[in-house]
Amino acid sequence: MSGLVDALVIVLVAVLVIARQFRATPIDGERRWWLLPAILAVAALREPGVLDAHHDTASALLLGAELLVGLAIGAGWAWTTRIWVEPDGTVWSKSSSASVAVWGVGIGLRAGLFALGAAMGVHQDSSALLLGLAGTLLARAGILARRGRLPGPAVKSVRAYGDGTVRPAGRERV
Repeated sequence: MSGLVDALVIVLVAVLVIARQFRATPIDGERRWWLLPAILAVAALREPGVLDAHHDTASALLLGAELLVGLAIGAGWAWTTRIWVEPDGTVWSKSSSASVAVWGVGIGLRAGLFALGAAMGVHQDSSALLLGLAGTLLARAGILARRGRLPGPAVKSVRAYGDGTVRPAGRERV
């Protein structure tokens, strides 16, 4: 894909994900939660410009840092998401206000990595950002799928980090 198409895909996926995060959505442990991140990763890795040919080491380090930031932000986002079980046994999730802070930190860290790469003269393709987004979505979906496997009758509601409301919190398997 061209840089413009990559940028449009990144913006489209980010808008879709951010818009959906504050709506209550059921967690279906049977669905393929890894599929969208896998598609994004394949789209990013099939481009030849993932690493800068003139700055191999620095480019690889920045890409690794982008992936680590993506995974950390996805994990933070998942742990700031409130999960509850309806009486019919359906497990639901909805991001809390702390998720906004996680997204803000993530955007700041990614901007900092881009600025660092630009200061070092490393050409950075949008593929790195696409891989980071794939890592974010993979970590979030994986952790939510794991958290969603709560024992139905034993847990009525689970409190997310940063969720200011008081609810009975059950035990989660970690």
